[in-house]
Amino acid sequence: MTESSIPTRPAAFSYPGHGANARIGVAICHGFTGSPLSIMPWAQHLAELGYAVSVPLLPGHGTDWRQLARTSWKDWYRSYETALLDLSGRTDACFAAGLSMGGAIALPAASRHHVAGVSVVNPGLSFYDRRVRIIGLLKYFQRTTVPIQEDQPTAPATDDGDYSLTPLAAVHELKKLFGAAVRGLPRVDAPVQVFKSRTDAVVPPTSLALLRKGLAGHLAEVTDLASSGHVATLDVDAPVIFARSAEFVAAHARRTSTLETT
Repeated sequence: MTESSIPTRPAAFSYPGHGANARIGVAICHGFTGSPLSIMPWAQHLAELGYAVSVPLLPGHGTDWRQLARTSWKDWYRSYETALLDLSGRTDACFAAGLSMGGAIALPAASRHHVAGVSVVNPGLSFYDRRVRIIGLLKYFQRTTVPIQEDQPTAPATDDGDYSLTPLAAVHELKKLFGAAVRGLPRVDAPVQVFKSRTDAVVPPTSLALLRKGLAGHLAEVTDLASSGHVATLDVDAPVIFARSAEFVAAHARRTSTLETT
């Protein structure tokens, strides 16, 4: 694939795959107020290895916060689910993957559909801010808030659109999504790979604790990212994510193929 095939502005991305890995697919979901740009290097790495890759642009994302306020968590989920099922129909083994909220979308998709494995980076399932407990009421009195900022961000900024404000209606939808994801964890029957940044101002450690509890024996591995912030796919530890996720996909794609032929 060529450098020109990678979008420089928020847009969905799809690569058909090539060579021996063309029948193995990975559908990757971006995070809340983000866009495919935040996971594009990850998608590009897998595509260069020949895997078929799909990265949808979720509704309300890649535009501005006003558009986001008009969408629901089910809109976001269905957009990813459509991409996953389309890719699954064109491949022999398909993986669900995601960053942050994208992990909270990939996991329930894996609880409802057969996938060969799940790979998530800093998956969000809980909040730091306790005010989220009353977000369903608070959104009627306060329309927006300022986005969470990391103290010393090391990942480069991406031009994802105008998200200088965060609509509380969308935060309420995010809370609903997290609840649905947690409830669905016991139904995930594929191996799950997790990457977790040691310093993450966006996703608290309780998210990983919920994963450990809900996934039980299906939590295959947890990789500690010592040098990256929340958007680790653009940060110092990105090469670790790319290499280990590719190894995970290769190993479990072979296992899936073996199981289906025996």
